[in-house]
Amino acid sequence: MAESVGRFKDGIGGGSPGRAPGNCFVALADVGYGQPMSSALKPPAAMTVAEFLAWDAPGPGRWQLVDGEPVAMAPASRTHGALLTELGSRISSRLAGPCSAVAFPGIIPRVRANDNFRIPELAVTCTRYETEEYDVSNPVLIVEILSPSNRAETWRNVWSYTTIPSLREILILSSAGVRAELLRRDEDGNWPAASTVIEDGDLILDSIGLTVSLAAIYRTTRLARG
Repeated sequence: MAESVGRFKDGIGGGSPGRAPGNCFVALADVGYGQPMSSALKPPAAMTVAEFLAWDAPGPGRWQLVDGEPVAMAPASRTHGALLTELGSRISSRLAGPCSAVAFPGIIPRVRANDNFRIPELAVTCTRYETEEYDVSNPVLIVEILSPSNRAETWRNVWSYTTIPSLREILILSSAGVRAELLRRDEDGNWPAASTVIEDGDLILDSIGLTVSLAAIYRTTRLARG
């Protein structure tokens, strides 16, 4: 779950928010968290996706829409940002043709689609777009970064992503230890009952044909081994 911030439409823009020129990714951070919110600035009790995208959110923070309720997202730790930058760079350099990696994408699940606009750390899509869009069409890979404070919220997002027909893999990276969990849809279109846990060796993402050592993804963090 994205802890970092600036709302999805907060001036970073649609398409590939957080993306620097070339294959570089940048970690985003905003200030202003922890400020008291007056009743006038409190978000509406319920929204549709269309209302959410048109909403002028209070403050600089990032928000997502969960079952019709706008939910503020906490700022990212340095480890969180470093993981996103390292993995995003490696994924981007592997992609070709119409495929692209999008940082902080808008994701609309197929269940309660009118009431949900979730924002993971990263998504890969191979669908071109001609007009600007705020949700990523037909993602094949979604990445979430898990912190101790957002575990329940992140996994609620993960299970909502499994309703998307195009999606082949979901990767969850831990910001508290060198650990990845991978969910991969099988040839019959079914998701596994439990994730595959990876704590050493290679991380293999079949959806984009990428193999990378887990240690390499964590190399710039305080969790780096050796």
